[in-house]
Amino acid sequence: MSDILKQLTEILEQRKQADADSSYVAQLHAKGLNKILEKIGEEATETIIAAKEYQQSSSADKNLSANLNKNSSAEKAALISETADLWFHSLVMLSHLDSSADEVLEELGRRFGVSGLDEKAAR
Repeated sequence: MSDILKQLTEILEQRKQADADSSYVAQLHAKGLNKILEKIGEEATETIIAAKEYQQSSSADKNLSANLNKNSSAEKAALISETADLWFHSLVMLSHLDSSADEVLEELGRRFGVSGLDEKAAR
């Protein structure tokens, strides 16, 4: 697991037990799974919107001036930021359910060399 994911997983586990008045993660845990899932849904929607806006600004960049290139950079930063929020809240969910990013990475590793079409058909 990457160092950042490992560190974040450790921090999330610590914050699970923290006082909800002192930690956003502890607040999420205290509010329960439904609140965590609500946040994931919100962040997924924001990520989708950011991806569409980035794609639109990137296509416009090919046809227009350097000013739009700056817009495209801002749109890309928004895409990355929203994706980070989505991943973060997904990690909080995994922690809440006593799972971890490591388990997800192991599953992804297991899928290497397996056709996505074959894997989907096996479900």
